[in-house]
Amino acid sequence: MNKRMAGTEGERQAAEYLEARSFRILERNFRCTQGEIDIIGVHEGYLVFVEVKYRSSDGKGSAAQAVNMKKQRRICRTADYYRYVNGLTEDTGVRYDVVAIQGKEIRWIQNAFSHIYASRSR
Repeated sequence: MNKRMAGTEGERQAAEYLEARSFRILERNFRCTQGEIDIIGVHEGYLVFVEVKYRSSDGKGSAAQAVNMKKQRRICRTADYYRYVNGLTEDTGVRYDVVAIQGKEIRWIQNAFSHIYASRSR
């Protein structure tokens, strides 16, 4: 199985896992010029942006550790754009979760990181 197929399979597993836990999926693989978000949904009154990371083993580190600051920043920019195009205000409760799949183990890390605000200067 190549990396793309493994990633797609990981996202499918994550979606099933979340839905079985009262997570309502709104979108999968939302893409724009700012980036991509694997799963967007609603859980416990929050709009949730989910990053899915899959690792077949721990040889390259844990799946959860792969969501570094650079990736978090990109997810937040993409989430801001998603809220903008969908007319959602800043009052909308937002959460950033990670589903880490390491081999056959699935971990759902709720509120994995806080929103990172884009800087105005470039």
